[in-house]
Amino acid sequence: MLSSGPSVCVTWASCRPAPGDTGPPSISAPSPAPYRVCSPQGRSAAGRRWQRDPPDQVLPQWGEDPPRGPAQDSGDQSVRRDPVRGGRTGCGEGGADDPLRLRDCCWDFPGKVNITKARFQGGVLFSLEEGASFWNQFLTWRIFFASMISTFTLNFVLSIYHGNVWDLSSPGLINFGRFDTETMVYTIHEIPIFIAMGVLGGVLGAVFNALNYWLTMFRIRYIHRPCLQVIEAMLVAAVTATVAFVLIYSSRDCQPLQGSSVSYPLQLFCADGEYNSMAAAFFNTPEKSVVSLFHDPPGSYNPMTLGLFTLVYFFLACWTYGLTVSAGVFIPSLLIGAAWGRLFGISLSYITGAAIWADPGKYALMGAAAQLGGIVRMTLSLTVIMMEATSNVTYGFPIMLVLMTAKIVGDVFIEGLYDMHIQLQSVPFLHWEAPVTSHSLTAREVMSTPVTCLRRREKVGVIVDVLSNTTSNHNGFPVVEAADDTQPARLQGLILRSQLIVLLKHKVFVERSNVGLVRRRLRLKDFRDAYPRFPPIQSIHVSQDERECTMDLSEFMNPSPYTVPQEASLPRVFKLFRALGLRHLVVVDNRNQVVGLVTRKDLARYRLGKGGLEELSLAQT
Repeated sequence: MLSSGPSVCVTWASCRPAPGDTGPPSISAPSPAPYRVCSPQGRSAAGRRWQRDPPDQVLPQWGEDPPRGPAQDSGDQSVRRDPVRGGRTGCGEGGADDPLRLRDCCWDFPGKVNITKARFQGGVLFSLEEGASFWNQFLTWRIFFASMISTFTLNFVLSIYHGNVWDLSSPGLINFGRFDTETMVYTIHEIPIFIAMGVLGGVLGAVFNALNYWLTMFRIRYIHRPCLQVIEAMLVAAVTATVAFVLIYSSRDCQPLQGSSVSYPLQLFCADGEYNSMAAAFFNTPEKSVVSLFHDPPGSYNPMTLGLFTLVYFFLACWTYGLTVSAGVFIPSLLIGAAWGRLFGISLSYITGAAIWADPGKYALMGAAAQLGGIVRMTLSLTVIMMEATSNVTYGFPIMLVLMTAKIVGDVFIEGLYDMHIQLQSVPFLHWEAPVTSHSLTAREVMSTPVTCLRRREKVGVIVDVLSNTTSNHNGFPVVEAADDTQPARLQGLILRSQLIVLLKHKVFVERSNVGLVRRRLRLKDFRDAYPRFPPIQSIHVSQDERECTMDLSEFMNPSPYTVPQEASLPRVFKLFRALGLRHLVVVDNRNQVVGLVTRKDLARYRLGKGGLEELSLAQT
C-alpha cells in the first residue's frame, strides 16, 4: 500500500463539530409553539469596555471571541450584570468559544505534520496556509508550541529506539539528505527550465486531482458500505503488489552496488555485485526511494525504469488516496515527482551533451517540488518544508519558483487536492477570500431564514421543545423582545444551545414569569465542566410542572452579537467570519428586526452549490 504524508481528511474529520452542536438555525417553528419564528437582528452595543471575569463568577459561553486587536471593535463584546453579585462582567471567557475551537483544530494539524517530518517551522506555516480559517497572534504561539512539543517527543522516542536515551539530535522520520551546494549549483539560464518543470508539475497535478475527484465521487455513490470499503482496500493492495512484481521481474535494469544508497538491494536476475533498480524503487520505503533518486550518482537509473515507475506509481497513488484506510499523498507525490524529475534531468544531459550542470539529482528535487505543489497547491509552507528536509537553503528560490508556477498552472484546471476533499466532506471551511463572482450577492441571499427566536423570558417547556426538535440542529438562537404586543420584536441578544442545556441542567428558572430570577450561584466551572461534550437535551429531565416555569435569558445571553444589515455584500460577511472567527452572524433590517442568520455552513454551502458564473445571474433575478 502506498503511504506516508499527513492525511488531511482524517484531520478535518477530527475538527468537525459534534452532531448536537452544529447547524444553522434555519427552520421554522411549529405553529402552536409560543416561541417566535422571525428574521431578527440587532445592532452591536458600542462603547462598552471589556473586562475579564473573576473565576468564581457566572460566565456563560458566547459564540464570539473578545476583541484581540485594534482592527476589532471593542464595543462588539458587551459588559453585563452579574446575576450573583450585581456587578458588571464580561462573558467572553465563559467556556470554550468558537474561535477557540477553530484554534484547537489548527493546533492539532501541525502536530500531525511535525510527527511525520519533525520540522516545526514548516508545520506552523502548513497550518497557516491550509488548515486555518481564523488566525491571530495567540494562535501562532499555540501552534508553534505544539510543533516544538511534537518534534521533541519524536526525538525522545527515536533516541530510545536507537539506544541513545539522551540523544535528542535526530533529524526526524524524514530526512532527504544534504545536497552538496558546491557541486550541485544552479545558474541563471536554468531558471526557465525550472519554470517549465513547474508547468509540467501543475498539469500532472491537475490530472491527478481530476482522476481522484472522479474516484471519490464513485466511492461516495457506490462504495459506501463498510464491507465494500474493505474489499476495495484489499483489491488496491493486491493490484499494487501484482503490478510491482510484474515490473520487477520484467526489468533488466541492473546497477552496481558500489555508491548506491539502497538499503535493501535485490539481486534477482542481476549478476553478483549488482541490484535491480526497479525492485529497489518498489521495495524500499517511499522515503528511502526519494533519497535514492535525489542523491544516487548519474547512471544509477535507466530512463525506461524511471518512466515505467512514474506512470505506474502515479495511478496507484491516485487510486490509493481516498481509501478508508490511512493513506497520505505527501510522500507519494514527492516520489512521483522525483522519478520524472530525474528522468527530466537525464534527458537534459543527453540533449546538452552531459553538461556538468545537468545533474539528475538536482532536477529530481525540482520535480518532487513541482509534483507536490501541483497536487496540494501550497507554496510558502512547502518551500520551508523542502528546505528543512534537505537542509538546503541555496535552492530556496528555485523551489519557491517551481511551487508557484505549479500552483498557478494547476489552478487553471482544478483546485488543490486538500481543498477538493474539504468540499467533498462538506466541512464548513472558509478560504482566504470570498469567491470572485460573489461581489453582487448580499447577506439576504445566503442567510438562513426563517430563524427560530426566543423571548427574554421564555417558558422552560418552549426551550425544551426547541432543543428537542430533531428536524434541525440549531446551535444559536436570537433573543428578541417587543415593548408591547402591537410592536415588532427587536433583537436583544444571542444565546447558544450549550448555554441553554447547562441552564436547564442546573434548573435556573422560576415558577412565574413575573417573579425575579432566582439568584442561583453558577460558576464558570459549571460551564467548563460540560465542555466540549455538552449533554444532549434527552438527558435533561424536566417535569411537567417545571415546563411551566420561566427562564430569564437576559442574564446569560450575549447582549451584543455581531450583526450586519441585510444589504451587506457577501465579501463583507465573508471577511467578518474570517477576521473575527465568528460562528453566527445575525442579519437585521433597518428596524433592528431579525430577518436571517448566517453561519459558516451557509457560506460553505453557497460556495459548494453556486460556484461559477451562474451565481451572478441568480443574484440579478
